[in-house]
Formats: sequence, structure tokens, C-alpha cells
Amino acid sequence: MTSQVSSPAAAEGGTAPSRASKEVRRLDRVIIRFAGDSGDGMQLTGDRFTSETAAFGNDLSTLPNFPAEIRAPAGTLPGVSSFQLHFADHDILTPGDAPDVLVAMNPAALKANLGDLRKGAEIIVNTDEFTKRAMAKVGYETSPLEDGSLDGYRVHRVPLTTLTVEALKEYGLTRKEAGRSKNMFALGLLSWMYNRPTETTERFLRTKFAHRPDLAEANVTAFRAGWNYGETTEDFAVSYEVAPASSAFPPGTYRNISGNLALSYGLIAAAERSGLPLFLGSYPITPASDILHELSKHKNFGVRTFQAEDEIAGIGAALGASFGGALGVTTTSGPGIALKSETIGLAVSLELPLVVVDIQRGGPSTGLPTKTEQADLLQAMYGRNGEAPVPVVAAATPADCFDAALEAARIALTYRTPVFLLSDGYLANGSEPWRIPEVDELPDLRVQFATRPNHTTEDGTEVFWPYKRDPKTLARPWAVPGTPGLEHRIGGIEKQDGSGNISYDPANHDHMVRIRQAKVDGIEVPDLAVDDPGAERGEGAEVLVLGWGSTYGPIAAAVRRVRAEGGRIAQAHLRHLNPFPRNLGEALKRYRKVIVPEMNLGQLATLVRARYLVDAQSYTQVRGLPFKAEQLAAVLKEAIDRG
Repeated sequence: MTSQVSSPAAAEGGTAPSRASKEVRRLDRVIIRFAGDSGDGMQLTGDRFTSETAAFGNDLSTLPNFPAEIRAPAGTLPGVSSFQLHFADHDILTPGDAPDVLVAMNPAALKANLGDLRKGAEIIVNTDEFTKRAMAKVGYETSPLEDGSLDGYRVHRVPLTTLTVEALKEYGLTRKEAGRSKNMFALGLLSWMYNRPTETTERFLRTKFAHRPDLAEANVTAFRAGWNYGETTEDFAVSYEVAPASSAFPPGTYRNISGNLALSYGLIAAAERSGLPLFLGSYPITPASDILHELSKHKNFGVRTFQAEDEIAGIGAALGASFGGALGVTTTSGPGIALKSETIGLAVSLELPLVVVDIQRGGPSTGLPTKTEQADLLQAMYGRNGEAPVPVVAAATPADCFDAALEAARIALTYRTPVFLLSDGYLANGSEPWRIPEVDELPDLRVQFATRPNHTTEDGTEVFWPYKRDPKTLARPWAVPGTPGLEHRIGGIEKQDGSGNISYDPANHDHMVRIRQAKVDGIEVPDLAVDDPGAERGEGAEVLVLGWGSTYGPIAAAVRRVRAEGGRIAQAHLRHLNPFPRNLGEALKRYRKVIVPEMNLGQLATLVRARYLVDAQSYTQVRGLPFKAEQLAAVLKEAIDRG
């Protein structure tokens, strides 16, 4: 199959060979990984390729993977930064298991990523970096480009640095300065290989480097040089087309979005739909900091952001804002949750709305700051002194972070309680297409503040009781400080139910502990949906795979594979982890086996076993990386075959 397109050179009035002179193959999906040093711009390169792919209309999923250091040791295995993109002409669920294409900017990038490639994959190597010293640094005794270790792969030896420097010689840059644009040369080459649009990347570069027009044009030139290299060199005889995935999406307006950006927009939408100002009290921490950065841009929506001096000050300010009548939010990761735990307990005692966002990462302690994990579930459930129940909501995909933020806000505002919203590094940094919702599709989150006394004493005096509860939700009234006649005290010491007076009475404390628990237990959440295609015709599965959080994509992809091979398996995914859906126990008991994949050592499985006395079987990993679909599919097939 062949097609005719114009090149960047032709668009500028130059000449270029017709693409019709080269073969163009049609593919249904591709997995590409860009890899190099932290300073090679792999995240920017991947992000730009992703943006062009989203604009083209493909479904996609990404997996950025980078060191914790701002500039990790150059040329070393720990210093490798990579960006993986899976795009297709149909709906997909994960960033993919094994890359079809690896762009390796140096020997360390090749060695760190070679084991993940499928046989027959294409490898584009920057031969300029394969010096004896660079290869020895990562343990290559002989050159992998010459010793046969890459047999079985399609290897393209491209002197990326030299070609970039040659393309930029008119700009008067040093070789080192010009060489920094080699990532744009690589991006141009890959854009040619996969027929990606080019105009918006050029526009992006001119905007990004608007303060240095010469630098902007140098990067544009490097980008075009890479495109033209693919068009003219004999080494790349084939290019590829992956058609838009229009049939995979419901009608609507779409954009590419990362999890942290979607979560930020969800919080803004929640504030707008509730009619409340949004206040974020936060301390920067990987991988949650992007939410602080994004929300700080939206003062026009009544958003106020406070970068506190520490985690405790951040949540204290957010809780104070809630007391003052705002939608209070604090964002952090696991180490920050440990520091915020006392104030979360205070929010439980005060019974004020507060959204606590935990973007989970590898632990314990500092752990793996830039790697993903979902090991904070038990911390969210129980990581406070005393009986301090807190609702827990978890997002499933990057785009789902928007809806999960709205749901967390709904629960917090309706039931006057702090709420945990769990995401993780995989969702936070990953991206996928997101359909922008219409305003009337969003929930109505408006709240009614207390405006007058709500209790009459025995002598007929009307007073305000801050702990007089709504009989349906058990939520206490929310009175904005300064409202005449509604003065009341707050604090962490136990309150008397109703009046809010300080109380050390044993019976009252027992009552308050139980009623706070009953409030959380009574939160209305949707029933668990179980995907079991054969159940209606009496051919249901005997094995259920139960997940939560970011395991959704790998689990769903694995289930697809098992079903495609004739296996019968059911799938269910939990958004609400406290309280659980009311039908969860009944659903679990319909299946002979329950498999729970988690990126921890079995935290959800522990909760399920304890609550429902079901022998939920854990399948776990804590590698700082998401599950692979093939890996999970093998586990599920074995569970079915064992009977």
C-alpha cells in the first residue's frame, strides 16, 4: 500500500522525493519507546509525539519512566529516562507490554530496555554515542552493534548527533549546543515513519522558545531534518500508517490528558458545580506536584493555591479553608500522608469536608519517588489514631481521575467528612484521550450552609447546635464563621452529640465513635458492576478477577486476551474502597475463585478476606511498574485451568 503526502521541506517551498516511491504499510497498533539520558529530552519527545498522535485521532496510552534525580548520572543504567507510547486504530487499555520500536540515544538506553523488546522489533540507535568508554560504563565488553547480540532485531544505525549538528551548522552553535536538539531530529524521523502531523510541533517549539527565536528555529530545523532523513535515506524503506480510532470513541470533543491534569480539572469542576471557592493547601512532592502547578493557573475560577512550608501546614490551611466555607483540598504522596495523619483525624472529629489526594509512589520512606505503586490503601483506611473512618475513592485511568475527583468532592460535601482520593504515579504521568463532558452532564454539588439556629432549648431559646445531624446522611450542619447567631467551637477534643460542647462522658464518646462510623458506612455508592458475559445465559465464569485503581487497564486487557482464547472469566473493578459497594459480598460469593492483582503485597485482598470471609487470592508485584497484560493473562488462564 502506498500514499502521497507532503514533507516539511515541500511545505516550505523546497523539494523532497515523493513518498509514493517508498512502501507504506498499514498497522492497527504500534508501541514506541524513546530512551536516553535524563538530559536527552525523552519526556518532551514522547509528549510531543503523543500530542500529535492524539490530534490525529488514535487511541493511546503512555508510560513515562524517569529517575528521581533532576539530572541523573549521564550514561549510566540508573540514569536512563524513557517514554513509552501505545497507539492504535481501536480502543486500547495499556501502554503495551513489548515495544515494537526502541529509540536508544546511548548504550545505557539500549541495555536498560533491550530485554523488554519483542523479537523482530526495530531499534534506532544513535551510533555517535557508542564509544568504547560509553559502552564500558554499562558493562558492554564488545559493541552490541557488531557482536551479533542484536541479531533478530531490525537495527537502524543513525548518527543522530552528527546529523543534527550538520543540519544546524548555519546557526553558529557549538557541537554540544547543536547536539542537544538530537531529540527533535529523532522526533522528526519517527513522525515521518508513522505519518504523524508536524505543524503543531513546530508551533509548539516556536512558542516554547519564544524568548530565543534562534533556538526555536534551530529545533524546528532539527525536527525537519529528521523528517527529511526518513524520507530520503535508503535505510528507511518503509513507513507506516495507523488509522484514527474514530469508531472506538463515542461522539464528542476529545483531548489528550494526563491523570494529574484530569484530576485538577475535576477539582475545578467540583468547585464550580458546588458554587464554592476551591482552596488547595499543598507542599510539593513527587508525583503530586503537577496538581499544585496546574491549579495555580486558574485564579479566574476562584481557585486559591497555597504552597505551604511543610505538609502539616498545607493540610492545616486546607482544613481551615473548609471551616471557612470553601472546598478544601490537599495533595501529596505517601510520605506526606504520614505527616498529615493527625490533621486528617482532626477533620474526622470536626466533621468538615476535605479532599485528601494521595498520588501513590513506591515506598516505604522516600522509596521510589518517580515510580508507581498502590501500597497506601491500608494507610488511607487505618493510618490515624483512634477510630477515625474516612471514605476512600480510587481512580482507574488517567481520564477517570476527572470523575473520581468529582465523586470525592460529592462525598466530602454531602456527608461533611474528609475523603481520600487515591491515584498513583502511573495514572498521574500517563495520558489517554478524554471526552470533554458537557456541563449538564456533571453532578449538582450545591450545598446549603446553616443560616439560622436549629435547636430550641427547654426554656424556648433558639440556639445553634453544630452537631445536630441530618437524619438521612448523618452530616452535621455547615456554618460559615461570622454568621450571626451560629457561633460554635471546634477542636479535636470529643464533642457532645448535638450541642458540640466538650464532653468526656463515656457513653457520649461511644455514641460519637459509632455515629461517625455509621455516617461513612451509610454513604450511598453505586453497586459493583460485574462484567461476566455468559452469566445471563447460564454460562457464567467460575473465576472473578477483582481490581482497584490503576490495575484496571492491565486487568481489562488480560481479560480480553483470555476471552479471545475461549476462556470464561469475570471482571469487576472497585472505585469505592470505603465503604465498599453494598453488593460486593454477594458478588464475590458467586465465584469459585477470586483473583486480586495489586501493586502491593495484597492489601485489598486482606480487606476482602476479613470483611466477607472469601478466600481472595492475591497476585502481587511491587516493581515500580504497572502489570503487563500478557503476565496477568497467564495467571488468569492458570486459575481457570486448575479448576
